[in-house]
Parts: sequence; C-alpha cells; structure tokens
Amino acid sequence: MQRIWISGYRGYELGTFGDKDPKITVIKYAIKQCLTNLLEEGQLDWVITGANLGVEQWSAEVALELRQDYNLRLAVMLPYLDFGSRWSENNQLKLQNLKNQADFWSATSKGPYQGGRQFREYQQFMFQHTDRALLVYDPEYPGKSKYDYEMIEKYLEKRDDYQLDLVDYYDLEQAARDYEGNQREW
Repeated sequence: MQRIWISGYRGYELGTFGDKDPKITVIKYAIKQCLTNLLEEGQLDWVITGANLGVEQWSAEVALELRQDYNLRLAVMLPYLDFGSRWSENNQLKLQNLKNQADFWSATSKGPYQGGRQFREYQQFMFQHTDRALLVYDPEYPGKSKYDYEMIEKYLEKRDDYQLDLVDYYDLEQAARDYEGNQREW
C-alpha cells in the first residue's frame, strides 16, 4: 500500500480569492499531474491530507476527482477534534463536505485545541502513516508549511525509504504553461 501526505501553502499565503481563482486551477492541475503519474505507475493507493484552507483542501478535491477513474482512497486528518470550528460558516461547510466524501477522517488528538504539541503529534502521525510527502512549497518563499518542510527534511536524514516531492514556484509556473497549452488544444 502506497500512501502520500499532501500539504502546502494556505490560500491566504498565495493571495487566492474565491474558489475560481486561476492560481487554484494551476495548483490543482500540478497536484493532479503528480498524483496521476504515481497512480499510472502503481505507486499510490491513499492520499492523506490535512484540512487547512489551501493546498490541503485542494488536494483532497483532486483526489476525489481522481477517485472516479482510479482505485484511490482519501483520508482527511485533523490535528485536533474541533479543527476549523472558528472558520466562517462557508469554510466550515466545505470542511464538513470533505469529511463526508473522504473514505476516512479522524483527528490525531481527540480533544480541543491545546497547543503546539498537537501539531507535532499530527506530523508524527503523518510520517508514521505515509510513505512519501508532496508539498506545494518553495523554501525561498516561506509560509506556515515551513514547519512541515523542516520536519520532513529532518525525517529524511534518518530514513532513506521516505520521499519528498516538492512543487515550488518554478514548477507552478511550468504547470501554468502546460495547463494553458492543454486548454488551447481543446
């Protein structure tokens, strides 16, 4: 069984506005290309992601789309039980819809938010239950995902059987060109 942890920038870090923002389309296209390649090579069974607004939710949406054509499962993991409870009603509804559509969802901490320890435990859970990670993240432009990136880098020093796939701004620019080229062909 091959499992990938997907994370990356939050929507506000990328300056995205609304669900129809062209940047989201490009990011989802890049994620879809990565996942499709793994699926075609028989190297992916599960997408395991968090529920942060941004790359994590967009990757869950991509996984749900790919699930129509591939034997792919989706797990949405939360760092604590009431994650997202302070979000707007619309964003809470999006989270609930993702949880309803996922093959599995749970929280690594069964209580309410208590502190940073819960995020470290969440990261440890993700390492223990995945074989690789895909981060939409560029170390030259840090954001909240730098904590995941730094933890994965440390983890890679200890394990040679874990892989990090990084989608940086250069990769996103290339994905935008590829996406535009594919749209012209239609």
